[in-house]
Amino acid sequence: MPILEINFVPVGTGSASYSSFVQEAVELLNTRGLKYTVTPTSTVIEGNTGELMKVAEEIHNIPFKDGAMRVVTNIMIDERRDKPDNMEKRVSEVIS
Repeated sequence: MPILEINFVPVGTGSASYSSFVQEAVELLNTRGLKYTVTPTSTVIEGNTGELMKVAEEIHNIPFKDGAMRVVTNIMIDERRDKPDNMEKRVSEVIS
């Protein structure tokens, strides 16, 4: 299953905090029923490539609709096609 990692930095909001934007992104992911993990610096989402790209665009636009003048978004997609894969499996292989 493809995994997308996304983080964004809204610029021009008048505040150093942007946790409210991340909360909106989490609400969007919950609405979509996507599996995700929020980390201190990014959010990791599991799903098919098409839905991941669509939700990444929507997440990128959250700060704009809330008044940000600029948003810097970093996205990484990791997809394996040689064997079944998911977030839990990857973590358990490292931590076990």
